[in-house]
Amino acid sequence: MSGTAKRALGASIVAVVVLAAIGLYIGFYLVNVPGSVASTPVAGGVQLNLATVATAEASDPNPTWVSYYAVDANSGNWRHDTTFIVPANTLVHVTIYQYDTATGLRNPYFSQPSGTVGPALLDGQPITAVDPTSPGHTFAIPDIGLSVPLPGAPMNAKNLCAQAPCSLSQAHHTVSFTFRSPPKGLYRWQCFVPCGAGFIQGNGGPMQTVGYMGGFIKVV
Repeated sequence: MSGTAKRALGASIVAVVVLAAIGLYIGFYLVNVPGSVASTPVAGGVQLNLATVATAEASDPNPTWVSYYAVDANSGNWRHDTTFIVPANTLVHVTIYQYDTATGLRNPYFSQPSGTVGPALLDGQPITAVDPTSPGHTFAIPDIGLSVPLPGAPMNAKNLCAQAPCSLSQAHHTVSFTFRSPPKGLYRWQCFVPCGAGFIQGNGGPMQTVGYMGGFIKVV
């Protein structure tokens, strides 16, 4: 075998090993996603309680980052996990406490709820569409066509929550909606408001990191 052929063979073996390593990394990541929160069984389905805040807890590795949290309805504890476990083909009732103020949408399409079972509610009132400048965040699962805008808390409120965890006595909006979970699998959810302050076009940092403005729906 010539020297050129040996080098080509060596390069091919290295490429195969690298690709296999990448495949294993991705596979292990998808199977062992970061900390998860199980939904709570309720009449007619399961319940998820979430919250959005302007900045994470002071003890967080990125305390200045905007973030989602899961909220335990029974204990009131806040968990900084954004992988949510729900059963397949089940109605998932979601309540989101929106403590962050408005950033605004770059695409007005996301100002209208889509993919919900029944209407989405803003402080108990049905949402048909919101002012595109009003959302602080959205909650969307692109694979199933779900998207719900989350209007920001009033900018002039005297009791805004500056940092997680927040309390219901502080300024916020409550957005609730229901969707039907898809078949078993792992589905990405994310916010479509460019709220990564300090990053190019607002799309870096928390927008690209699981545990902040995105995560997974693990359907079992």
